[in-house]
Amino acid sequence: AGMKFLLQYVGCFFAFFSAGFLIISTWTDCWMVNADDSLEVSTKCRGLWWECVTNVFDGIQTCDEYDSIYAEHSVKLVLTRAMMITADILSGFGFLFLVLGLDCVKFLPDEPLIKLRICFVSGVLLLLAGLPGITGSVWYAVDVYVERFSLLFHNVFLGIQYKFGWSCWLGMAGSLGCFLSGSLLTCCMYLFRETSSGRFHSAYSLRKGYSSATTVVTNTHLPPSQTATSKMYAVDTRV
Repeated sequence: AGMKFLLQYVGCFFAFFSAGFLIISTWTDCWMVNADDSLEVSTKCRGLWWECVTNVFDGIQTCDEYDSIYAEHSVKLVLTRAMMITADILSGFGFLFLVLGLDCVKFLPDEPLIKLRICFVSGVLLLLAGLPGITGSVWYAVDVYVERFSLLFHNVFLGIQYKFGWSCWLGMAGSLGCFLSGSLLTCCMYLFRETSSGRFHSAYSLRKGYSSATTVVTNTHLPPSQTATSKMYAVDTRV
């Protein structure tokens, strides 16, 4: 029981922070940051929804939103948006299901098998959330470096060169956390399913045996005179 609680709480810890990292990553503005250059007087960050410029000296930040979501954008931007939003939704539902499946939460307290199945569903959702999250963040990062090195390969040194920033790192960390918490929860389901099932069947057999014993004791202590009277009454009725 102690190991089961530990796995649930560790999974809940990683699920909470992983879902938070994915959501923060999706809605922050530093997926791409300009490469370090001593001549730069500002830091330029580009996210999935807007681009911000921060002055190095006074710290003033100016942000410009991209055009409407229906406007024409690059395939990288559109697909990363879709995958990160999908990861946010799946990880959020996975965390909510996990909270309901915790043994310390008074939800279906007399149904341990159902609570284990809820934990299993939560683990599956978190595993599914990690897939689009890691795909979107890693693909975005690789594409940024491919674009940068292609410019260097063609001796193009004009303009701003980017590297991936902390928002992209958060997306990767959140995705890996979803994989870890999902793995823990699915393993927790299979490790303790037989134990809970055995307890359930033992309790059911005990209740059934107690009910049968009560019936036998009741019939055994039935007075003989009452039984004879019942038989006579039955004979008289048939006559």
